[in-house]
Amino acid sequence: MRSHLTEEQAGFVAAIRDFAKRECGTREQRDALTSGGREAHNPELYAGLAALGWLGACLPEEYGGAGGGVADACLFLEETSYGMVPAGGFITTVIAAKAYESFGSEEQRRTVLSGVVNGDVLSIAMSEPDAGSDVGALRCRARRDAGGDWVVDGQKTWISNAHCARHILLVARTGEDKHGGLTMFHLPAGTAGVEIRRIDTMGGREVNDVFLTGVRLPADAVVGQVDGGWRQLMAGLNHERLFLASNMLGLARRAFDDAVGFVREREQFGRPVGSFQALRHRIADLATEIECTRLLVREVALRCDERPGELFPREASMAKLKATETAKRAALDGMQMMGGYGYTTEFDMERHLRAAVVSTVYGGTSEIQRDVIGKTYGL
Repeated sequence: MRSHLTEEQAGFVAAIRDFAKRECGTREQRDALTSGGREAHNPELYAGLAALGWLGACLPEEYGGAGGGVADACLFLEETSYGMVPAGGFITTVIAAKAYESFGSEEQRRTVLSGVVNGDVLSIAMSEPDAGSDVGALRCRARRDAGGDWVVDGQKTWISNAHCARHILLVARTGEDKHGGLTMFHLPAGTAGVEIRRIDTMGGREVNDVFLTGVRLPADAVVGQVDGGWRQLMAGLNHERLFLASNMLGLARRAFDDAVGFVREREQFGRPVGSFQALRHRIADLATEIECTRLLVREVALRCDERPGELFPREASMAKLKATETAKRAALDGMQMMGGYGYTTEFDMERHLRAAVVSTVYGGTSEIQRDVIGKTYGL
């Protein structure tokens, strides 16, 4: 596998690390930026990332982006996650932005992508109370009225970053066919008839219920083709799963480094606890798993850049499965190795665990990823 970085990418990574260390390198800084860990996204800090030109790393130059590839976005997500930069809005933003780039009209691309480069957050409204893993079961409906506009009614749930998004990429039912009757819509924040209610979670303010009552959208709000939403969603799975994997790879690395730092210093029975074989072997196993994850994520990202029109369902699902399960294990093992200290809010390990444990659920559960992988072998 190819894991080397280009000179430009190495410089990009170094700059992100420097930013993270300077702006949120201490617990006091992170608490101030996140309301004590309750907020995953800080708008002011996010604006600083935009000013540096980093939010458009993988977006076309014609819309103000840097013209980089999927691998560049993955590096950004990995390093900001490792550095605990409160830029939680970026992950849904870059996933939605790639959908607009691929399927949006020129007006939509110009409005949305240039906004992303300048710091706008995007959200994706797809899941519903009775439609999670089974996306084709969604019932939020968009119908045309006599004037050609669309009228949308329904409920969405678990919608990440809807509370801070400038635009929402909405998936609604426009036909009766389970998969062939879905359509993507461009939904600006503040549209009449949209109500957003927060859902409190272990991770703080992340997800929301979104209620749509008589929401009117113009005919040109369709992103891509009417009834083409399922195909468009499938085309974006490479990006979604890779970006989620990169985010969790960064978290796994951070949990690992925090645990190693602790067991080097913590003494029991007259010596550092990390010198005991039980912990030394656990560290060795974790280090190996994280390195395997890094190589896998990097390789799949490079393939996506080399063959942008090709789907990699097996590889992208493998990356998402491996990275999220590894992050969860790293946080759990880190807490175990730190003992009671890992459970306290004085240390970051409990935050790592709260962030990691849900990653095997969102964006397609680990069970769904295994099912996808198995099907690619004709099973």
